[in-house]
Amino acid sequence: MRTAVVILNWNTRDYLERFLPTLLDSLQGLDAGVIVADNASTDGSRELLAERFPQVQTILLDKNYGFTGGYNRAFAEILDSPVKPANDENGEGKPEYLVLMNSDIEVPKGWLEPLVAWMDRYSYFAACGPKLHALEPDGDGFRRTERFDYAGAAGGLLDRYGFPFCRGRVLGRTALDEGQYYLPKSVLWVSGACMLVRASAWRELGGLDERFFAHMEEIDWCWRAWIAGWSVGVVPQSCVYHLGGGTLAPASPLKLKLNFRNGLLMLENNLPETIGSRQARWRIRMRKILDCCAAIVYLLSGKVAYARAVRDAHREYRQLRTPDTKYTPGMPEDVRPVGLLNMCILVQAALRGKKVFNYVSRYESGY
Repeated sequence: MRTAVVILNWNTRDYLERFLPTLLDSLQGLDAGVIVADNASTDGSRELLAERFPQVQTILLDKNYGFTGGYNRAFAEILDSPVKPANDENGEGKPEYLVLMNSDIEVPKGWLEPLVAWMDRYSYFAACGPKLHALEPDGDGFRRTERFDYAGAAGGLLDRYGFPFCRGRVLGRTALDEGQYYLPKSVLWVSGACMLVRASAWRELGGLDERFFAHMEEIDWCWRAWIAGWSVGVVPQSCVYHLGGGTLAPASPLKLKLNFRNGLLMLENNLPETIGSRQARWRIRMRKILDCCAAIVYLLSGKVAYARAVRDAHREYRQLRTPDTKYTPGMPEDVRPVGLLNMCILVQAALRGKKVFNYVSRYESGY
């Protein structure tokens, strides 16, 4: 049993009922299994799994550990015990690959094979991911679109101040998939909405940083993988469809707080190792200033809850941070992680509008 597809669920019963049958069907004949790890749901998710999907293995957690704690506990259990393939009652084994998958992902047939083939071919990749397209509500159902999804689009990048964006998604703007990102490519990160990781790399890196709870933890993990000598890539021959916002609405102040807080934690985890302690301290200081500017804009716009979210994010960051006082020289420029672009994406997006996608493509290609 080579691949375990693991859905971490918290009160998304309707999504499980809708999308699990398609996922199970897509794995027919493959050496892969499906597991649902449940973060103490109270919406009937556990009852649904027992009644409608008895063939799906479950890991029942005693409370909501968030995205980070839930996956860490689920993967620890999976890697320490046999896992059955999705459609084979007799087969079992410890997986070589693990897939993090949101419950609001719809998959077509053939989505998994290109990812596994890529990892089989390139043993130095810690993780890879598919292209993500947006899934939109359509009456009583959902409609697959050709527009890139916000969560990961065609692979993730970071600007010099740690603001994440994607090939095909910059800030709140997404592009149509017109075949512009058709080649597999190394990127800094791929979305945890659907990410295949090598079990040995997961063990080596120690899983996700549980201080994050949720949001940006996969970016931190992928960045740490690069620092440890692994690579991360996007494989566009695989494409899945993501609804998004299943747990926290995009406009949620809590989501905003987690993103601001975890962005700072991520920089502190990885920037000194990448560019050196002195430069990292200056960059993080600039990021804090930019965050304060955002809070002022929220206040002037009457979005008081958002301004408070930024304030709370910085307060929690100070409580959670574990500063390393030793000097770190950083990595030579020619071996630094791919996808760290020396630009401010906020400025470029404001200046270039829709043309920002072409600018990013040229910039990351060195033109």
